[in-house]
This record gives sequence, structure tokens and C-alpha cells, in this order.
Amino acid sequence: MVASSGELRALFASLDRDADGRISAAELPGCMRATLGEDVPAEEADALVASADADGDGLLCEAEFLELAQQASWAGDALEEDDELRIRALREAFGMYEMEGQGCITPASLGRMLGRLGTERGAGECRAMTCRFDLDGDGVLSFDEFKIMMS
Repeated sequence: MVASSGELRALFASLDRDADGRISAAELPGCMRATLGEDVPAEEADALVASADADGDGLLCEAEFLELAQQASWAGDALEEDDELRIRALREAFGMYEMEGQGCITPASLGRMLGRLGTERGAGECRAMTCRFDLDGDGVLSFDEFKIMMS
């Protein structure tokens, strides 16, 4: 979820403990721990400030902080899009292995698909492959179990 400009300004004000309108790399870890419950190593705090410090004074003013927060939001959005593409591709692959319309991959459907891909496996081997990732013990792979298998 993207924070509003007002929320980000309030966060900046809470991080700016000495109310000088600037956040130093030294202030950042303690403030983030107290405010957000997150530990930020000093090296990471230095890197964060340096990456957004447009005027080169070694401090983040409110505008620089807002820009940094916006960049972090865009990075999070890009990761969400990557996850959505990955899930879509996994659903397509799952559908290829499923083949029986049951919403799961059976040892038999796994064997058929592997055969189509040129990797013949016997029934026992397909059962063993399915059992390895069958977390609920029902003898078949659900989509969630398939995701784990593919990761």
C-alpha cells in the first residue's frame, strides 16, 4: 500500500527528532527502530541518505525524504508486478500438468506431461515425485504445493 503525502510528511516529522527539518544518517536507524520497529544498519542508513541527498549536505530534507519514499514505493510496485507475472506463468504450467480438470496434479498426469516433454518416468517414480511435495498427504499436488515444488 502506498502511503499518502500527508502520511509521509508525518513520518518525516516523527523521524526528525531534533525538529531541524533534516534527517541525518546517524538519526535514521534509531528513529526507524523507535517509530517503525525496524532495525536499519548504519551502513544502510548511510547508503539511503546518500542515494537521496540531492544537495550533497549529507542530510535528508523533507523533499528528499519524500522522493526516497516514492522511489521505494515504485520498487515495491515493480516487485508486485514481477510476482503477478510469476504466478500467472506458474498457473499456466500447472494447467499443463493438471490435464484432468481436477484442480490438482496426479502422479498419472505428471507422468503424461513428462512423457510429452520427452522425460519418461514410471508410475512409481511419478508417485515419489508427487509425494515429495504433497504437504497435506492427499496423494496429489495442489497449486500451492506446485508453487513450492517450482521454487
